[in-house]
Amino acid sequence: MTLPRLVATDLDGTLLRPDTTVGARTRRALDRVRAAGVLVVPVTARSPIGLVGIAEPAGFDSWGVCANGAYAWHFGESRALFSVAIETEVVRELLTGLRAAVPSARFAVVRNYGWDFVAEEGYAALSVHRDHSIQPRVMRRGTLVDLAAEPCLKIVVRSSEHTPAELFDAVAGLGIEGCTPTLSGAPFLEVAAAGVSKATGLARLCELLKIADGDVVAFGDARNDVEMLTWAGHGVAMGNAMPEAQVAADEILPATNADEAVADWLEGLLAGVPPAQSTS
Repeated sequence: MTLPRLVATDLDGTLLRPDTTVGARTRRALDRVRAAGVLVVPVTARSPIGLVGIAEPAGFDSWGVCANGAYAWHFGESRALFSVAIETEVVRELLTGLRAAVPSARFAVVRNYGWDFVAEEGYAALSVHRDHSIQPRVMRRGTLVDLAAEPCLKIVVRSSEHTPAELFDAVAGLGIEGCTPTLSGAPFLEVAAAGVSKATGLARLCELLKIADGDVVAFGDARNDVEMLTWAGHGVAMGNAMPEAQVAADEILPATNADEAVADWLEGLLAGVPPAQSTS
């Protein structure tokens, strides 16, 4: 395979090891890819605050696609290129409708590119720091009215009685237009604006950067990676990927994120490319 112009990679369950760290071999492979002129773009459900402690070890200082495709963020310049929000009326309809259908559901909304995270009373008790890179005890609290008072980039739903998959089905059963639920493998359901996915966010970024889908290689492992794996010129699923992601991919790796399988693949791609000369 010739070098792509862009490598798009999911983080949790894909590029990151199970402890959510970046392996040394993965960093070396990413640096070699970048030195060869390839743009590396993280495409993640996380917000920029969720990449604190990850962006620097991974060398992410350019564009990334966050919140399952809701916006593109430049890590070096701390600015957004575009964003797609869930409209206020849709937020209100989803929160009230799902509360009636699933009384145990608890909600949080993400605004201001992740720097404003507002959780309903009871949500924090179901969370740990790793979920949103926010200590539950300091989460900003709000009522359902507060959460539905303005547009948001993402709605997060969890329950002590129902799985994320069951919450997904419950949202789908409401038949609400204007939003799209997805599953990332996290212990909660995530909802974006209608039609938003990692694929749409990555496609919009590539359009603005004048990069064709055929020049993109994408890595992923979860349900929220399916559209991206299908859209990219070459989609690569991890050995630990969910069945839906494996079906969507052009290639399934024999190894997992614990084995730094993305690094394996990139090293193979770069086998015929000499390492960049050191300038130190």
